[in-house]
Amino acid sequence: MIKSIVIRGAREHNLKNIDADIPREQLVVITGVSGSGKSTLAFDTIYAEGQRRYVESLSAYARQFLEQMQKPDVESIEGLSPAIAIDQKSGSANPRSTVGTVTEIHDYLRLLYARAGTVHCPQCGGEISARTIEQMVDRILDLPEKTRLMLLAPVVRNQKGDFHKELAQLRATGFVRIRIDGELYELAQPPALKKGEKHTLEVVVDRLVIKEGIAGRLADSLETALRLADGVVRVEPVAAPGADQGETAEALVFSERHICVACGIAMPEITPRSFSFNNPQGACPDCGGLGTRKYFDPELVVPNPDLSLREGAIVPWENRSAVYYQQLLEALSEHFAFSAGTPFSELPENLRQVLLHGSGGEKVQFFFEQGGRKHLYAKPFEGVIPHLQRRYRETDSDSVRENLENFMSVMPCPTCKGARLRPDALCVTIGSKTIHQVCTLPLAEADLFFSELQLSARKAEIARRILAEIRARLGFLIRVGLDYLTLERRADTLSGGEGQRIRLATQIGSSLTGVLYILDEPSIGLHQRDNQRLLETLRRLRDLGNTVLVVEHDEETIHAADYVLDMGPGAGVRGGEIVAQGTPQQIMEHPDSLTGQYLTGRISIDLPPRRRAAERFLTLRGARENNLRSIDVSIPLGSLTCVTGVSGSGKSTLVIDTLFQALVQRLRRGRQKAGKVDEILGLEHLDKVIDIDQSAIGRTPRSNPATYTGVFGDIRELFSQLPEAKVRGYKAGRFSFNVKGGRCEACQGDGTIKIEMHFLPDVYVTCEVCKGARYNRETLEVRYKGKNIAEILDMTVNQACAFLENVPRIRNKLETLREVGIGYVKLGQSATTLSGGEAQRIKLARELSRRATGRTIYILDEPTTGLHFADIHKLLEVLQRLVEEGNTVVVIEHNLDVIKTADYVIDLGPEGGQHGGTVVACGTPEEIARVEASHTGRYLRPYLDQ
Repeated sequence: MIKSIVIRGAREHNLKNIDADIPREQLVVITGVSGSGKSTLAFDTIYAEGQRRYVESLSAYARQFLEQMQKPDVESIEGLSPAIAIDQKSGSANPRSTVGTVTEIHDYLRLLYARAGTVHCPQCGGEISARTIEQMVDRILDLPEKTRLMLLAPVVRNQKGDFHKELAQLRATGFVRIRIDGELYELAQPPALKKGEKHTLEVVVDRLVIKEGIAGRLADSLETALRLADGVVRVEPVAAPGADQGETAEALVFSERHICVACGIAMPEITPRSFSFNNPQGACPDCGGLGTRKYFDPELVVPNPDLSLREGAIVPWENRSAVYYQQLLEALSEHFAFSAGTPFSELPENLRQVLLHGSGGEKVQFFFEQGGRKHLYAKPFEGVIPHLQRRYRETDSDSVRENLENFMSVMPCPTCKGARLRPDALCVTIGSKTIHQVCTLPLAEADLFFSELQLSARKAEIARRILAEIRARLGFLIRVGLDYLTLERRADTLSGGEGQRIRLATQIGSSLTGVLYILDEPSIGLHQRDNQRLLETLRRLRDLGNTVLVVEHDEETIHAADYVLDMGPGAGVRGGEIVAQGTPQQIMEHPDSLTGQYLTGRISIDLPPRRRAAERFLTLRGARENNLRSIDVSIPLGSLTCVTGVSGSGKSTLVIDTLFQALVQRLRRGRQKAGKVDEILGLEHLDKVIDIDQSAIGRTPRSNPATYTGVFGDIRELFSQLPEAKVRGYKAGRFSFNVKGGRCEACQGDGTIKIEMHFLPDVYVTCEVCKGARYNRETLEVRYKGKNIAEILDMTVNQACAFLENVPRIRNKLETLREVGIGYVKLGQSATTLSGGEAQRIKLARELSRRATGRTIYILDEPTTGLHFADIHKLLEVLQRLVEEGNTVVVIEHNLDVIKTADYVIDLGPEGGQHGGTVVACGTPEEIARVEASHTGRYLRPYLDQ
């Protein structure tokens, strides 16, 4: 058997014809600086070839339904197993997907509740159970021998009437006795019943004594009683003659259908579909199983109540006709006697309600002048929100709906209270909890609930295998550090790292062997405390007989690897080689390995010489969104602040959902609703807020670093000023590949043409007309220093910096790109091929190239994602430079090299989910390290002692 995956002549992207022998059934880490070719080797070469070979083995009929892959540029790969990639791409964007549905735990829960759940009456809460006649007979025969019984059929339950006809019909059928309101009577002489009073009528179907051989008679009598009383029978023990009535056993009530004996309420048949919010049989009819409803939110309609109506306090009116808006205001202000110049917040409450929700029946005199004609009429004022609701309801335009949705918020469905299910599904419990209550528990608590669950012997036997599957899946999720998540958490709200770890847990649950797993930075978003659990999971996957290939920069993961490939030496054209390979110890001893030098401490990220002492603060008081527990937080201005804490402790809720959204509302007049907070102090010291995240810099392949940073505009302007361009009358627009004129019309400026191959994957071939240059021949004839515009776009940032050094405006922007560590990226590289970390650094470069105000707050969520030690070094230099210019930088981060260089740290916790949301410690890194309760502080101490 081949012991290694043998790769020969890999040349995909920037790989330089490399050879590699990757040991099978080992934990292998590929590391290296950004752009060195790690992902190209792991995903675009090894995984792509593994997938391609699998697809090629299928029939032509099956292949037409699958996305097929091109053969990577590699001479040969031997010893390749079936490959599964678990990458950082976000999971489903479907609002119906939850952690429970993605992991299939919800499917097992539905089965568990349908087969072993206890049904309760929605009115009285009493237990309802449906039994077969055989089960009823078995239960009755369990009573002590010689027990005297009376079988009653409750034909009328607590209803008004004299029931004269019903009594006559029962007598005619041959029944002799009846119990009316607890008293026994002969049917030949029933009492006269008052028509206006409620009565209960129970026919005596049989009287018998428990003894051997009565099972047949008992079954027949039960069948008769069930037929008479619509599926319900009451078995009443009777005291023997002369015995004490108090010694008799309690009555037994049986139903062959889910009917509440006390209330008469019938429940539908309970099946697994009853608990599916993706099925009409189980979904809440009001929200369709989404658990939420959209509504027009007054806080989004009037986001800034300090503005007056005249200044545009009511945002939906801003784009309406100015004349109409002015005349409407005049009519309202005149009728209700208020000034349109008064801030909205200072208007009386009843008047604010009229403006938002209408005047009810009160008519307002409206005067309009249009086209020289005057219109005067009186009618009730509709109100801003009812008017928006009507427009949303009546419009057929998607763009109008999209615009109106900017003023809508999401709230829990008032019918199901966010549970997504029909009321009858929420009447079924196991261990006193409904399926929704179980889904709202953090995974660790859900696991504890199932481990302590007590069921009857019969139900325990039914549930045994189902519970084993549920607990196994919960255990896998907990072991990869996701114990703070809940099963009801929507999949589209998970971070890339959380989604990846869920897929990792699912793969462990599948127990496959002989598979090649390829993971992309599984440690992203994980606190150091949870890292060990993740490593144990990776080792477990390896020990099942799989090869685990991980693209990773985390120091602990590299040390835990069986084998390491260090890519480099640089990025882009300077990378694509294997600098060192072997055990972690061999990597550390290798003289050319940059990774090895950081691992041994020969190169390190130094502590700053001093911590900046702040004089002014941005203070949030009473932050209580999601799991935040009404906390007060002060962020020093003009400093680098790190917000830390274990996964799920509330970092993103505090920084992104609360702080950033509140600042957008105040500083940009944004419409997005901010997290709940009592007040924010210190806003007067800021004039701009910028969130530098890892989202793509453009939605289409036409976007690139040059267009995003604005340097492409300067390059086009440079070309339009050349003598040749002036002679031909070319303006800057001529040098754009997005518009007609200068671009190649054969490929419309793409440089490639797609050819559909039906049974084979689509092929992109270089455009024959422009040869991939994107421009037409005439445009390419204009040259600067011997290069045309297509050749300049094909340069890396480093090459372009040297080539255009005499053009200050262009050079300055390119220098900032180089400073953030992406000098290896080509100016014209498609935005869709850039990693999240690269996109984030391009955004940073754009901010650096702008004139600094010294009053800006920058917010970054885990900027070290995808970064090598050396890249983090460069990133920190950029962040410190922003702070030196007087700005404030707030970073959510787990990386200890970043945390140790911060001026101030806010550590949230102590745990995740409902056990988090408090401030464990705040202060300098040294102060955090002294707090025993801080998990971050415990791991930070060795880094401060270096």
